[in-house]
Amino acid sequence: RNYARVVPADDLQGAVGANWAKDLGASTVYILDDQELYGKGLADVFDASANEIGLTVLGHEGIDGKAADYKALATKVNELNPDLIYFGGITQNNAGQLWKDIRNVGYAGLLMGPDGVYEGAFLEAAGDAAEGTYLTFGGIPPSELTGKAAEWRDSYKAKFGSDPEVYTVYGYVAGALLVDALERVCAAGGLPTDRKTVRDAVFATKDFNSVLGTFSIDANGDTTITAMSGSVVEGGEFKFATLLGGG
Repeated sequence: RNYARVVPADDLQGAVGANWAKDLGASTVYILDDQELYGKGLADVFDASANEIGLTVLGHEGIDGKAADYKALATKVNELNPDLIYFGGITQNNAGQLWKDIRNVGYAGLLMGPDGVYEGAFLEAAGDAAEGTYLTFGGIPPSELTGKAAEWRDSYKAKFGSDPEVYTVYGYVAGALLVDALERVCAAGGLPTDRKTVRDAVFATKDFNSVLGTFSIDANGDTTITAMSGSVVEGGEFKFATLLGGG
C-alpha cells in the first residue's frame, strides 16, 4: 500500500448506490459502465450489492466511451423497462450522449450515476436529459457541512468569493494530514524527505482531529469516516437529497 485517502473508498459508493436505488422504489435495474477501472469497479460493486439486497439485475454491459451514439443500446435497454439504469463511469467517457440517447428512446425511469459525473461538465453535456438524475458522492457537499467544516467553508467563501467545490475540503484535510505526518517524522528525528518514513507516518495516523471530524487511516489506506451523500439534478443544478450510509 503506497497511498492513503481521506474520502470514502469507491466500493462503498457502489454499495450505497444500490441501497439508495432500492430506497427509491426500484426493483429491477440495468447496469452500464465505461469499462475503466473506476467506472467498472463501481458498477461491479453496485451489481453485487443489488443482488444481495434483492434487486433484479436485467443486464450489465460496458460501453465504448468514444462511440458516436448509443441509440441501439438505449433501445434494447428501454425494451426491458428497468426501474432504474445505473451508469458507472465518468463524464469524459460520453456520459452526456448516453443520457440523451436513453431519454430520446422514451425511457422514463430512474437514472443514477456516481461522482464521476457529479460535475458541471456532465450537466452541460447531457442537457435536459440530466434532469432527475440521482448521483452518489463519496463525501458530503459543501452546503451540508456542519460544525468546524461549515466554519471552514464560510471562511473559504469569504476569502475567495465563491463556494468551494465538492472535493475542496477533502483536499484541505489531505494537506493537513500530510503536514501532521511530516511533523511527527521530524519530532522522531526522521527526515521529511524520506518517502517511506513519511508514508509510514501517514498510515500510522490515528484519531486525527480534522475539520471533518476525528478519523484514522486503516491498513488499506482508507479513512474511517465513511459518510456519503446523494444528490439529484433539479432545474439544471445539483441539489442535495440525502445522506447515504457511513458516519
